[in-house]
Amino acid sequence: MEKQKLIQKFTATITFKFLLIGIISLILLIPAGWVKHLILERQTRSQEVYQEISAIWGYNQSICGPILTIPYKTWYKTEKGETVEQIKRAHFLPELLDVKASLIPEERYRSIFKVIVYQANISVNGTFSAPDFEDMGISLSQIFWEDAYLSLGIPDMRGIQNDVSIQWNDKAYSVIPGCKNTDIINSGFHAKIPLSNEKDMNNSFHLDLNLNGTGTFNIFPLGKKTLAQLSSKWTEPSFKGSFLPYEREINENGFTADWQITHLNRNFPQYWTEKEYSLTGSDFGVELISPVNHYQQSFRSVKYAMMFIGLTFLLFLLIEILFNKKIHPVQYILAGFALIIFYTLLVSIAEQFGFKIAYLISSLSVLALLSFYIYSNLKNAIMTIISTLFLALLYLFLYIILQLQDYALLFGSIGLFIVLSAFMILTRNINWYKHENQESIIE
Repeated sequence: MEKQKLIQKFTATITFKFLLIGIISLILLIPAGWVKHLILERQTRSQEVYQEISAIWGYNQSICGPILTIPYKTWYKTEKGETVEQIKRAHFLPELLDVKASLIPEERYRSIFKVIVYQANISVNGTFSAPDFEDMGISLSQIFWEDAYLSLGIPDMRGIQNDVSIQWNDKAYSVIPGCKNTDIINSGFHAKIPLSNEKDMNNSFHLDLNLNGTGTFNIFPLGKKTLAQLSSKWTEPSFKGSFLPYEREINENGFTADWQITHLNRNFPQYWTEKEYSLTGSDFGVELISPVNHYQQSFRSVKYAMMFIGLTFLLFLLIEILFNKKIHPVQYILAGFALIIFYTLLVSIAEQFGFKIAYLISSLSVLALLSFYIYSNLKNAIMTIISTLFLALLYLFLYIILQLQDYALLFGSIGLFIVLSAFMILTRNINWYKHENQESIIE
């Protein structure tokens, strides 16, 4: 009997209630984990749709070139001392490269998932100076001038939408799909450009290209001086790569961005032979991003589930302590599940109407449900209003944190400190050693 009395006495204490609330909070983390898994699953499906549409329309695109390649012969000796002739390739980059591209964005849908694609209208202009073989230690008699060709790298050839020809010194040359070598680029087209061995020649080129792509458009800075201008009606650009634009303008009508890069800004020269250098990592450009990544924001919001559950339960416990109102553990659990349901509502509605509208609808729905539940149990309008305002501030606090990505930790830490301070002030006169079954536990 004494043991039973001790158990009954302990279960009537605030300490036991705290332990019970802690256990319930930890149990509720299980469905919160399920919600995280649900968000990741929906995000994975969204990425699958991105890949499916990209595979049909065109993947991320880039312009690499043009590159002038001229074969030459050289000789080497075998182990037996025999002299063998060998054909090698010298690659030359433009003196001036001027690329202008206008990206026309489109939103493509599959089911409820949206993918941003574009059509790029590209103009490529520039000049080549006379190839300097003497500096490379190659005599003019070794060079096959008539076998020279220009190459342009395009990662996804399916995106090309027009008949392409290269204007070389005002003469048009048709292009041939595929690369004659993979020293620098692995995918693209080339055109045979017969040259002469005149040292003072200065060659100009021009080509127009209509290219479909998805997400990102990049340019490689191959010119001794590279000029680039990108423009679009898309209002949410993300500039990427090794170089940021020196001048840009973003407004409600779209964006324009300009780059100016010299050969000293990159890690490869104007000419080399074979695979001596690589262009990897030198490209720059823009990504047409979706204005709101609601999956990312929803996933971040679930990370605060424990904070929401803990603070809501502290509110309920405070009501019990200050007003001697009994709240059953089952009621804590039901209120906790209502808080978890908020996240599933948020994800499902955001897929249809966007994150802001989804957050508003979900938070108001859960607030209405909890307010009704609190009033049904307390029968106290004032306490219901106070509790609802507290929960509304919590949801507003979470929304602000989700919007302030760079300052989320700072703002969140200050907010939690304020809440803890308020709780400590409100409970500073409570005698925690008294039992809940007494008339009052406030001194």
